[in-house]
Amino acid sequence: MIRNARFFDHLATLASGTLFGFGLAWSTMIRPESVLAFLTFQDLGLLLVLGSAVGLNLLIFQALPKIRQRALLGGVFQQRPFSLDKQSLAGGVLFGLGWGICGICPGPALAGLGAGNGDLLIALASIFAGAGMHGLWVDRQNRKAANVI
Repeated sequence: MIRNARFFDHLATLASGTLFGFGLAWSTMIRPESVLAFLTFQDLGLLLVLGSAVGLNLLIFQALPKIRQRALLGGVFQQRPFSLDKQSLAGGVLFGLGWGICGICPGPALAGLGAGNGDLLIALASIFAGAGMHGLWVDRQNRKAANVI
């Protein structure tokens, strides 16, 4: 029984990711020039994509847990803790700057790579390098805190 549940979880993940990738490709978010045109207010078509994503997320993460006790595949709904602090703000600013400089963020970069845009390997390498540096920084902060206490 557990094996079937895991299979359906993996199948649902694959289907969701595929739908997400096709949506990004169809909306042209996998093309950095489209994103940069949006960010410079030359083409506001991606505003519809952004609005749809925010609306769907509000529906799924806010309304669905009030309607249903359990998720569709039987899992439980969990609240994700979030605190607005210096690290969150700095991370958001750095992410936004990177997105604005290269016109791509992680999801569309992976989808664009799948669509054959090899130039996005540079963006992905930078994303992984930044994530790796963040991991090293957090480890260092945790070691410092452990030595202090």
